[in-house]
Amino acid sequence: MDKKAPSKPMLARVLNGVKQLAIMLLLFTLFSAAIDLWRSKDIPTDNLPDLQAMTLNGNGVDVLAMSYQEPVLVYFWGTWCLVCSFVSPSVDIMASQYSVVTVAMNSGEDEKLSQYLKHKQYDFPVINDHRGRLAHDWSVNVTPTLMVIKDGELQFYTSGFTSLPGMWWRMLLA
Repeated sequence: MDKKAPSKPMLARVLNGVKQLAIMLLLFTLFSAAIDLWRSKDIPTDNLPDLQAMTLNGNGVDVLAMSYQEPVLVYFWGTWCLVCSFVSPSVDIMASQYSVVTVAMNSGEDEKLSQYLKHKQYDFPVINDHRGRLAHDWSVNVTPTLMVIKDGELQFYTSGFTSLPGMWWRMLLA
């Protein structure tokens, strides 16, 4: 039996579906960018607050100083954040290739947070912001929030779900 080539109407429907999908993705991207711009309006791009602290592993970090060597991905998240449970694995992958500093907001005491990280097998550096002071200083009200800092300036800001390609793209453009 010979297989027939798809009929023109079927091909036209597939192409129309691809076109509609592309338009929806473009609109979603524009909408997301507009939301990020609106949410970041209160965050200065320069004269950023200090982010010097000790990680749970006892290592000192200074985000602004680090940013003069290479871009730094700063990730504000929480153990209680449902969306963070989808974003954190991508941040963990990024931490194996780039400078990453994470801030766990209101996620309990050090021991509890360390157990969570061990259970999830996350290796990224974590600053425990159990009182939310750092998040307040950085005007972060939404989790997850990701920022890319380069040469002491905020290059990119996004909140909500961010994909691994989205993180890579921002780090490469910084």
